[in-house]
Amino acid sequence: ETSSVVVKIIQSSAHQKHPRGWNSTLGHSRKLRSYQVEHYWYQHYASRCQMAAVPQCVAQGRVEDALILVLEDLSTCGFPLRLQQLNGQQLKVCIRWLACFHATFMHQRPVGLWPIGTYWHLATRPEELKALDDKALQQAATAIDSLLNNCHYQSIVHGDAKIANFLFSKDSSQVSAVDFQYVGAGCGMKDLAYLIGSCMDENECEKKETVLLNYYFEQLQLALRPHAYEGQEIEREWRPMYRIAWADFHRFIKGWSPGHWKINSYSERITDEVVRQMNQ
Repeated sequence: ETSSVVVKIIQSSAHQKHPRGWNSTLGHSRKLRSYQVEHYWYQHYASRCQMAAVPQCVAQGRVEDALILVLEDLSTCGFPLRLQQLNGQQLKVCIRWLACFHATFMHQRPVGLWPIGTYWHLATRPEELKALDDKALQQAATAIDSLLNNCHYQSIVHGDAKIANFLFSKDSSQVSAVDFQYVGAGCGMKDLAYLIGSCMDENECEKKETVLLNYYFEQLQLALRPHAYEGQEIEREWRPMYRIAWADFHRFIKGWSPGHWKINSYSERITDEVVRQMNQ
């Protein structure tokens, strides 16, 4: 029994105007597919999240052209807080959630989900790539995408792990996540880079990069026990992918919204380094 639910209704015929002008058949199809993926996620995967809290699906179905999800209301299930800014400890709570989530689905094939997780990956964003003015990054985009997609160690990534999609307990010591429209296969660094970039300014991102990476891999090791050796192997492969994942998202944001606040000197510098690496 639950005292309150959240009902999500998706009408496939609804075609809303995009606030940034990205209105296309491709974009609409991508959005519709994302809702189908989310339906499948709650039906087949959500119940496996024992270490990383997610809302459970109470009911789901279809009425005419509408998909319907009835979910637990996290605000009545111990997660009433929505935060617009995070302190260091609250960010670590989210990072721990990511590590546990990735550990839960390590080596899992994304059956029914996106073959490649995240909403910005290259195959689904040809229009934004074409609009990108940074020609060096444009030319390196395929190589960057390939490195991430061909990691030996693949998990399932959330795909949209920003602050707005995390709800906290009253004391901020626990967190749950929502919005699984872009969940699919991938290197966990894509989630981590996106999360950190969503809640810290460029100075903090640079200053705390190593500390936060260390914390993520500590939590991943704990969540993967008793497979500690494998955790070390994953870290060897994934740690260098952090900056590559950062450059991958930077490629998207520069093509999608050239004036976006996330385009800063830290991101530009990291991306330039990655592009040079691709050229070598």
